[in-house]
Amino acid sequence: MTPFVAEALTSPPFEDPVLIFGLAMVVFLTAPLVLARYRLPGIVGIILVGAAIGPNGLHVLERDATIQLLGEVGLIYLMFVAGLEINLNRFVENTDKSVVFGLLSFVIPQGVGTVVGVALLGFTLPAALLFASIFASHTLLAYPVVNRLGLAKNEAVMTTIGGTILTDTLALLVLAVVIAAEAGTLDAAFGARLAIGLTLFFVGVWVVVPRIGAWFFRTLNEESYFEFLFVMVVLFACAFLAELVGVEHIIGAFLAGLVLNRLIPETGPLMNRIEFVGNALFIPFFLLSVGMLVDVRVVAESPASVVIGGSLIVMVIVTKVAAAWLTGRIYGYSRDEVLGMFALSVGQAAAALAIVGIGFDAGVPGFDQTMINGVVLMILVVSLVSPAAMERAGRGIASERERATYDPSEAPQRILVPVSSVADHAERLLDVALVVRNPRTEEPIRTLSVVRPGEDTESDVAEAEERLSNVGKYASGAEATVVGQTRVDYNVASGIVRAVVENRITTVVIGWDGARSRRQRVFGDVIDQVLRRTKQLVLVTHVREPLNTTERVVVLLPPEIEHNAGVAEALHTVKRIAEATGAKLLVVPVSGESEEFERLFAAVEPDVPTTVEGVADWADLLAFLRDDVRGRDLVACVSARRDAMGWHPQLQTLPKSISTLVDGDFVVVYPASGERADDRRFLQLA
Repeated sequence: MTPFVAEALTSPPFEDPVLIFGLAMVVFLTAPLVLARYRLPGIVGIILVGAAIGPNGLHVLERDATIQLLGEVGLIYLMFVAGLEINLNRFVENTDKSVVFGLLSFVIPQGVGTVVGVALLGFTLPAALLFASIFASHTLLAYPVVNRLGLAKNEAVMTTIGGTILTDTLALLVLAVVIAAEAGTLDAAFGARLAIGLTLFFVGVWVVVPRIGAWFFRTLNEESYFEFLFVMVVLFACAFLAELVGVEHIIGAFLAGLVLNRLIPETGPLMNRIEFVGNALFIPFFLLSVGMLVDVRVVAESPASVVIGGSLIVMVIVTKVAAAWLTGRIYGYSRDEVLGMFALSVGQAAAALAIVGIGFDAGVPGFDQTMINGVVLMILVVSLVSPAAMERAGRGIASERERATYDPSEAPQRILVPVSSVADHAERLLDVALVVRNPRTEEPIRTLSVVRPGEDTESDVAEAEERLSNVGKYASGAEATVVGQTRVDYNVASGIVRAVVENRITTVVIGWDGARSRRQRVFGDVIDQVLRRTKQLVLVTHVREPLNTTERVVVLLPPEIEHNAGVAEALHTVKRIAEATGAKLLVVPVSGESEEFERLFAAVEPDVPTTVEGVADWADLLAFLRDDVRGRDLVACVSARRDAMGWHPQLQTLPKSISTLVDGDFVVVYPASGERADDRRFLQLA
């Protein structure tokens, strides 16, 4: 036996770092599974176990520097994911609602806490202000419940998450002002430094990071884990810079999520990796760290701590309920949405601990061990209340969403992606399929490779199967199921059409290299045949750059296309691309009334910021493509099959004109016809 092994065996069992980490993994695995049997949120189990095995419980583990570090990283990661998963377009549209809720959620607790601190607890005014700021902020303890139930895009949830940055910033500004006053450094220079620092930080991050991110994703040719590492660099750089200018790192983390939001599609492999690492590792460490702070003995040992803690608990619950209720009344949110706003905003941990700890170190009157114990007691209670309330509210919101969007006549979406034997951009095709795919469907994406028979048919089939296998591996990173199929057929188009019929395909995503061929009418012999012989929605794509770097989707609409039977599904598909990439829509109809197309787009879900700018004729459209389309625009032309409503001879040459005049990516969308043209399910319900 080596000395190293002997020392490991004689060490106390839970001082060994390997055993500590292993025990944490056991907690993260079992606690949520056990509580799920009792219909309780899994994060409550991790917090309770942390309290039980921490230094204030059975003392199995110390809350040492490693646990504290991982807990801080988990909180930073939690705020980052919250910013990343927000629908940024709707967040910007509803900024006023986030500001209103953020102000209410800060001003009401701050006002009530200050009055109670001065009138009932006998604090000085600075101490009372600091006391109130402890629960005027909030920590998104219940966000893992939001993430699991898929509620990040609900307007009330977005309003609450957006309000977090305002409440935490204001609470931490109160902390900075009170501490400066206690130290005698509160003067005009202090205010100027803080204001200038915050302005430079917010503006600098908002302007610089998206440009660096777009450049990185466009130039990266290495394996995808470099993308994840780049995101981590941006996250922790923003968190550090936030602390440098005088606010908490969680503000920087949330801002990092917002500025990277458009560059990380929600359906892609990168987002899946970010969520996986956070949900499996970092965020559970934060919850475990919070649980280890809890000391239930304060109830028996310190009556004064119970008074302080009880005061904090009552005030945080009452004031956060009031803020959520008032916001719900102003904006017409449902009862479940108001409960969800309360559940998210009542959570307390990081900011509260930072405020009481810094106040204690600075010697603010009243901020002693009793105050710390009271804050820990408050954290214990709200750590249980917040996730449980969010679970109840979230299920109600999700249930209402299911009832609102369910249509028993809706056919399942089935996507086919033909992969050419010479295509070297299969992953880009799959990115398009992932973006337009209904996130709630259980249908796999089907990939197809058609091999012409010949002397080397067996080896060609083997190469095709390997190619499809690589595509499937790429899709697995986004947790999407892909079913590959290889066919042998003299006519490639016939092989694709048969696969469409046999698999009851509803959407075909096919790539075009932009090259001319001898038998070309629009795209080339194969694609032209597929278009003639199918009635399904077809997306002919020329996508060479990452979709996540798209800034604007330019939608071209030929005359009379609005009367095409399948236009609503086609527009819904285009809007899905814009929503997933965080891009805005610029709609360019040819010789059409702008108001009519504004109504048409408003009637189709999802909601995406849309501008309509019509052109007089086809010549003006070509001039627009040449002069006004930028490199990071994605051009989406809604076309029509020959003899279908909206078809025009100019549509035969338009794809080639687009490929010649536009440097960036483009997609030509052919609406479904016949039995696939029932578009009612894609319309917004009043």
